[in-house]
Formats: sequence, structure tokens, C-alpha cells
Amino acid sequence: MPIVVTLDKVMREKTVSLNELAAQVGITNVNLSHMKVGKIRAVRFSTLDPLCECLGCQPGDLLAFKPAEDLTDGDIVCYPVELR
Repeated sequence: MPIVVTLDKVMREKTVSLNELAAQVGITNVNLSHMKVGKIRAVRFSTLDPLCECLGCQPGDLLAFKPAEDLTDGDIVCYPVELR
């Protein structure tokens, strides 16, 4: 089942730029950009914790489960990687 990334929405609501948030969290702009557009396979708690702290939000504000049949064109989706 797909996980929808809503980091972009939260960043807009908090009026914080990618560069500013990346610096505050301590990750590269590239890594934060990948997260923002759903090109990630996992999120470390060591990244999620400062993201939530800087944005003043909960983890569920950044990531949400959404059944495939409810997805819309605007959803940024991360699909799970199958483990072998």
C-alpha cells in the first residue's frame, strides 16, 4: 500500500524553504528534496525527529497511508520496496 509524503504541504504552511529546513535539520538539500518528492525508500528517526521539531508537527503530518484507490494525481507517493 502506498505512503503519501506531505512534506511539501507542511513546508508551504510553515513558509519554510528547502534550503532553510535542510540547514536546520542537518541534511543536504538534495536529500530533503528527494524526500519532498517521494524519491525515498525509508526515513530514519534521526531525520524525522528534527524535521518534526523544526516544522512544529507530528510524523503523521509528513507521512500518511492512503489506499491505492483513493490516490489522486497530486499525491506524492512512496511505494514500499520488496525485501528479498
